[in-house]
Amino acid sequence: MAAFFSSLHRTIIAGIVLLIVIAIVVGVLSGQMIKPDHAWFAFFMRWLHVLSGVMWIGLLWYFNFVQTPSMPKIPDDQKPAVSKVIAPAALFWFRWGAAATVLTGLLLAWMNGYIVQALTFQKGAHVIGIGMWLALIMAFNVWFIIWPNQQKALGLVDVPADQKAPAARLAGMTSRINTMLSIPMLFCMVAQQNAGL
Repeated sequence: MAAFFSSLHRTIIAGIVLLIVIAIVVGVLSGQMIKPDHAWFAFFMRWLHVLSGVMWIGLLWYFNFVQTPSMPKIPDDQKPAVSKVIAPAALFWFRWGAAATVLTGLLLAWMNGYIVQALTFQKGAHVIGIGMWLALIMAFNVWFIIWPNQQKALGLVDVPADQKAPAARLAGMTSRINTMLSIPMLFCMVAQQNAGL
């Protein structure tokens, strides 16, 4: 069992298989099997959107609640393990989680027919529109401010040594801004369909 779960790929495949089994069992017991119609695909896109968002915001919060506050406590000889191994891998999933969240969110809004209304703050779509714009700003920050500056700070691209500290500060400040924006963004995303505002 331990050998099986030591592989992330096998664990993910097992999760997908478990999901399929649950869907089949619930379908058989309830007499309501999955109907691959527009409503189901819109639901599936929402699930992908939530899955991607958990990856993105989970890593954002990991950086801000765990990694950054812990770095001063780590002995200097051990810091390269974080900056050379853990951070680049986490930043990979972080930026692609952001891209997948935005893409699936925009597709979901299009599939449900409210993309224009939300992005232009039309009546009935103000809250989701605010959430979408906050997410777009945050994704812009990830790809065009945090990631380029983290590459400099972590030595993933060659820059003069005097550029590393300012790049790290800018990436860190922008990450904190994204953490701040994530709180109202998540509220707006949930509030639209659940009468939160």
